[in-house]
Amino acid sequence: MAKIKIVIVGVGNCASALVQGIHYYRGNKAANAIGLMHWKLGGYAPGDVQVVAAFDIDRRKVGRDVSAAIFAKPNCTQVFCPNVPRSGVKVRMGRILDGVAGHMKDYDADCVFQPAAVKQADRAAVVRVLRESGAEVMMNYLPVGSEKAVKFYAQCALDAGVGLVNNMPVFIASSPEWADRFARRRLPIIGDDIKSQLGATITHRVLARLFTDRGIRIDRTYQLNTGGNTDFLNMLDQARLRDKRISKTSAVKSIMGQTLESRNIHIGPSDYIPWLQDNKLCFLRIEGRGFGDVPMHVELRLSVEDSPNSAGVGIDAIRCIKLALDRGESGVLHGPSAYFMKHPPRQFPDNLAREMVEKFISGAGRE
Repeated sequence: MAKIKIVIVGVGNCASALVQGIHYYRGNKAANAIGLMHWKLGGYAPGDVQVVAAFDIDRRKVGRDVSAAIFAKPNCTQVFCPNVPRSGVKVRMGRILDGVAGHMKDYDADCVFQPAAVKQADRAAVVRVLRESGAEVMMNYLPVGSEKAVKFYAQCALDAGVGLVNNMPVFIASSPEWADRFARRRLPIIGDDIKSQLGATITHRVLARLFTDRGIRIDRTYQLNTGGNTDFLNMLDQARLRDKRISKTSAVKSIMGQTLESRNIHIGPSDYIPWLQDNKLCFLRIEGRGFGDVPMHVELRLSVEDSPNSAGVGIDAIRCIKLALDRGESGVLHGPSAYFMKHPPRQFPDNLAREMVEKFISGAGRE
């Protein structure tokens, strides 16, 4: 089976978990493949993914082989595959734009982005790298709030003829204008804002759906998330959180089958706790009323390693994009977007979205 050639934009914790996973599963047979939704997807195994280009802006990563850059600070995710072989692919200096939040300068140097003092890439340079590397799929892992930077790289993908997985809450796939651009260029796109494999949003959605299906009226709910990686540090800037809050809130509200006033629903990142590193803690509460208008509530505490949780979904999104390229399908892949992302163009219940993904994979639900 041919390799799936990907370019990574933002060599942070999520990229680290993804690259580790590619090599971890190369050494495993299907029978021992714990933690995957699909071992083979469209004929492609996780180990068939190959990083052919990467961009970052941090001086500790730019110029280094991807195999070393994924373990460089400020990355702090769990190392579950320490012996990632050299790739021969060096991380290139990207474009900063709005990718670095100003408040980071007030925190410990090991925990923040440190921009490299080298010339930033312009659009022509990025497009040239994408074309020369043969990249087929772009994985966008830029920080929350990097709207200008996300749109810069999305345009680069269009110019170079590369499919896009938009893992971040800047609305590209769910923007009719951007979605149309990918359709016209005959390129597939999955987005926006990746769900964890089993994280806060998917858990909240399942519980909210359970309440609704069992006839419980939801009165109030919250989801508070804390963590210690650069993602949570970046999100201390409330101005960068607008799309993230919209994305997470709409993902849960869409599944409820009822409308809650804004004062009765609160969902989003709440604080940065450095010593948690890449561990994310979710505190979730749903208050409702059941038979006879009798009140009840659920409280839940979820602890997950954030970035491997993302990579478990990302590895399937990559293969769905490749499958679409193989078939000549383009534009938004609605089934994969609905199942893998918090803010797809169209929301579906997760069980239905999963069926749509399986039909897409089999070719029975051609997009």
